[in-house]
Order: sequence, then C-alpha cells, then structure tokens
Amino acid sequence: MKKSIKISSVLGLSLILLVHSTIFACTGIRLVAEDGSIRYGRTMEWGAFDLFSKVAIVPKGYAFSSLTPEGNNGKKFEAKYGIVGLDMLGKDLIIDGMNDAGLSVGIFYFPNLAKYTEYDPSQAENTISSQDVVNYILAQYATVDEVKEGIQNVAVVGVIEEAIGIEVDGHWMVTDASGESIVIEFVDGQLHIHDAPLGVITNAPSYDWHMMNLRNYLNLDFNSAPSKTISGVEFKPTGMGSGMLGLPGDMTPTSRFVRAVAWTQTTRPMENSEESLYEMFRILDNFNLSLGADRAEGTGIFFGKDHSTMRSATIWTTSFDLTNKVFNYHTQDNRRVQQINLSDIDFTTMGNEIKRLPLDIDRSQDILDRTPQFN
Repeated sequence: MKKSIKISSVLGLSLILLVHSTIFACTGIRLVAEDGSIRYGRTMEWGAFDLFSKVAIVPKGYAFSSLTPEGNNGKKFEAKYGIVGLDMLGKDLIIDGMNDAGLSVGIFYFPNLAKYTEYDPSQAENTISSQDVVNYILAQYATVDEVKEGIQNVAVVGVIEEAIGIEVDGHWMVTDASGESIVIEFVDGQLHIHDAPLGVITNAPSYDWHMMNLRNYLNLDFNSAPSKTISGVEFKPTGMGSGMLGLPGDMTPTSRFVRAVAWTQTTRPMENSEESLYEMFRILDNFNLSLGADRAEGTGIFFGKDHSTMRSATIWTTSFDLTNKVFNYHTQDNRRVQQINLSDIDFTTMGNEIKRLPLDIDRSQDILDRTPQFN
C-alpha cells in the first residue's frame, strides 16, 4: 500500500509539472539566396490568449520613451530609420520587425535564464527594458556591427509587463542586409553577444549551448543512407529520408534548433528572394503548433485562458526580405501571404504617430473558388 501511495504521489507530481510547464516554441531562421539576397523570418507561438498583433509602421523621428522598474522614465530616443513590424496588445512595442536600412530584430522567449543588468535609478536616462530592445535597435542602428557596439552602451533591465504579470525573459536575433546575424543574451546580469553564422534561434538554453549540442547530430545527412551487406544479406533503407534518421521531432527548443539548422542547410537552390520566400514559409510551417495543453509560450503561465479569438497557437509567421525591404507574413486566420513594401512608404511624411494596420482585412481564410461551370 505504501509503495502504491508513493508511486501515485510521483505520478501526481509529474502531472502537476506537466500542466504547469510550457513548451517555448518560437523559431527564427535566416536564408541566403544565390543572388545574395537575405531573408529573416520566424513563427510566433503564444498559447494563452490572442496577442492581437497589428502591423505597426513607425515614422522617422518618432520619439520613444523606455520603461524602467520605476515607470516610463527610461532612455528617450528618436527613430533614425523608418520601421515596419508587428506589435502586441496595442502597445508601442515591436516584437518582430525591420527598418528601412534592412536591419531586422526579433525577440524570442528565454525563460529562467534571462537575468538583466541590476537597475540603477541614477542611470535611468540610459536604461531600457527588455520590452524596449527591439524598438531601440531598429530605431538606432543599420548594421549588426553598429548593434554590437551600441547595445553595450545602454543598461537593459527587467520590467514587469502588465499584460502577463512577469518580466519579459527574452533574447534576440539581429540580422542585417549583409546577411550577418548575432544573438544577444543577458545571463547572470552580463551581456553576451554571440555570432550566429547558421542564422537560427529558438529559446532556452543559451545560444552557445545549442551550438555545442549540434555536435550530437554530425551523423545527419541530406542523402539517404547506403545499403549494407551483413553476413551475405543486403539491407536497404525502407524508404527515403534515412539520412536524416535521428533528427529530433519533438517541439522542445533544443530539438527545434537542430531541425531548423537541418532544414535551412538543406534547402533547394534559391535563385533569388522570390524563391527564398517559398522556402522560408515551407520551413517555418514545419513548426506550427495547434491549440491545447502545453503547446506554446503562455500555456503554463495563464490558467484563465481565452482562446475565443484563436485558431492556432502559431499566431503569425513572418518573412522579411532585408535586401529589397519587403515584409511578408501569414496568420492563424488566413494562410494567404500578405505584403508590405517599405520602399513604397515615405517614413518622413507620416506625422509623429505610429500607424497601425490589422494583420487581416477579414479574420477568415481567403479562398479562391475555382469550381468550373459546365453548360
């Protein structure tokens, strides 16, 4: 009886941990076409409630004011560049975007590991919150090299986000029009800037851990495994894909990182940015998640979930052409690819307000009826 009680307790604890756990499922990638054009894109998974993201268009000269633990008294800065990105919950916070210099930034959840600079009230004027990092980088810099230098000159602190009731544990992938990528992390209060030559990011653990973990998958090959003869008997693969046997298929950040590297390193030849757009969405659609228990960020944090406006835990998927300054995306409601061309926007004549567009004109699937009529 005591043994049964003990086993039951362990099972109960396991179930509690499962219910309260979260699979952190955003995935970001970079692609380089044969003509040198660069794309960055990502999926956005959030399993608790709709983020109600909109396309946010930020004019040049827009005045940002950063958060600190004391309030809205952080660093103030103006946008040197026009910005197009996606916001959340009606806030002036870009979580994924590109500026008109061809620099892109995305924030990715970095749970339990992000620890920012200790807040010093006397340095409030040079302090930004983790929520402000994307805004700051897109507004101030044009290249990865500029970001590497500039991010070291501001204090990044943790500030509780009202919408979720916790600090935003994030790390960031930055990519510029040359194709150079970096990952920015704050661990134990220290800034870490990692070169990201593979152009892939997911979530925890830290970026250097993910790169080390790739050594466990050196056996993977895009080509099928050759047949082998053992004791006079020839054994052939049962089907295609045997070269990728052992590729992890679960949705943990560690496994998604390996899969994202595998798929981005084995794309078909991409002549130009138009072809890389097809490949980017094909790859990223492998990481889509359905709604349900333990499906995406937020799932284990919020128990009063509201899925009434959601059809998927993957809320939207983006693709930024950093060479031609074109933003494409599709959403949980509409798989049709939509487009914003930054070259067609005059960021100097917009006034001094952020302009917002709904992600979808109508939150339903755009279907072209091709039914033939025979007389």
